[in-house]
Amino acid sequence: MIRSVGRGLLLTVKLSFNALMFSGRTLLQVFRWGIFLLACGFLYTQVQADKGTRAILALQALPNDTNATILVVLVVLLVFVNWGIEALKWRMLVAHLQGITFGRAFLATVAGTSVGLITLNRTGEFVGRVLFLEPHHRFPGAFATALGSIAQFVVTLLVGGLALLLLMLLGHALPWPNGWYSSALVSLTTLVSAGALVLYLFPGLLRHLLLLMPVLRRLKKASSVLDTYARRELLAVLGLSVLRYAVFTTQFVLLCMAFHVGVSVGTALLAIPVVYLVSTLVPTVLLTELGVRGSAAVAFFGPLGGEEGAVLLATTVLWLLNLVLPAAVGSVLLVTARIRTAKA
Repeated sequence: MIRSVGRGLLLTVKLSFNALMFSGRTLLQVFRWGIFLLACGFLYTQVQADKGTRAILALQALPNDTNATILVVLVVLLVFVNWGIEALKWRMLVAHLQGITFGRAFLATVAGTSVGLITLNRTGEFVGRVLFLEPHHRFPGAFATALGSIAQFVVTLLVGGLALLLLMLLGHALPWPNGWYSSALVSLTTLVSAGALVLYLFPGLLRHLLLLMPVLRRLKKASSVLDTYARRELLAVLGLSVLRYAVFTTQFVLLCMAFHVGVSVGTALLAIPVVYLVSTLVPTVLLTELGVRGSAAVAFFGPLGGEEGAVLLATTVLWLLNLVLPAAVGSVLLVTARIRTAKA
């Protein structure tokens, strides 16, 4: 009798476990295919939109301008450098949890961009990335990924604030007439970037603050990965964030040259960081990000002598190459990549 009951309980546990496994796999497949369909639909609407059509027509016309063609080809090649640096950053951060190859880290990074389609300021990119880790490393991996995002955020704020300050000191025209607005934005940027830098360099403090939130207290064990990073590792990741920032700033400058925006390279190097700064501070999802970036670019390049159509075209092409196309590729990777749903 006891043996029969024991066998019955064991069978029940196995059936329940198999049901959970099936449910987990089903939910994962729904998620993966959902992101894939959203990305395809989004890419189609953007290509059909007026700005997307203009960008494609401009690219088709480039063979008539050898210099412009070379510049755009360089921008395309730098797309791989851009996301390669981000993949290297992420690989370094998750190495405390799981050793992965650079190739898998690159695939995970690109796959993450597809999830960013539907999240505020692309904060959901970590979801797509951590799926490429072992199941028991995914929650800690989310905290590790957050460190990389904070590093990039700090660089964007610091460089953007410095560029805005230089524009003020050099007497360049700005979108607003009163210098008080510029001073307030520089001050706000300085405060926010200083706070973010402290939390980044002292991740134990960041963990303590996160655990004050009731919804995150159950992740106390997973968040302990934040206590494992040495200062030299954090500085290395910060250095890679600076390098990546330099890459996508260079891309923007090259497109400004290719499409004859009408401002000098030096002026563009001051205006572009401010555009990135404003785009970062304004809450967006990828569905509305182009409008924000385009508006910010026109607002800052216009007073400096930039031609509106060319500025919008450069912004659109950069956005399509650096964000939308990787997101489309990433959605395919989410569907086709080998992703586990439970520990071995």
